[in-house]
Amino acid sequence: QVQLVESGGGLVQAGGSLRVSCAASGRSFSSYAMGWFRQAPGKEREFVAAISYNGGTTSYADSVKGRFIVSRDNTKNTVYLQMHILKPEDTAVYSCGASGRYYYTPRDAGEYDYWGQGTQVTVSS
Repeated sequence: QVQLVESGGGLVQAGGSLRVSCAASGRSFSSYAMGWFRQAPGKEREFVAAISYNGGTTSYADSVKGRFIVSRDNTKNTVYLQMHILKPEDTAVYSCGASGRYYYTPRDAGEYDYWGQGTQVTVSS
């Protein structure tokens, strides 16, 4: 079992920056690829970014590429999502997931085994 807890969400103005974190406990964090997904009201959950088990490979949705950076610190069992140039359309609940497909950067939510509860990010215009 892996327990995931997100933090760092909040309210930010358009054009601003915010970093959300996901702390893991339980089984070996470094055995999992980690991903970030988001879900806005009335919309389906969508892929945001993912990072392989050792941070060597990352993947981003086109909508955030060049603005968001995913990283991880395996010594702290934490994955981060640094968000820059935020837009109102980035408003959503951001959730992290852990995938046993550790070598890859899965973009499908069905490939993730564990999920956090999510943290709200609101971008005002």
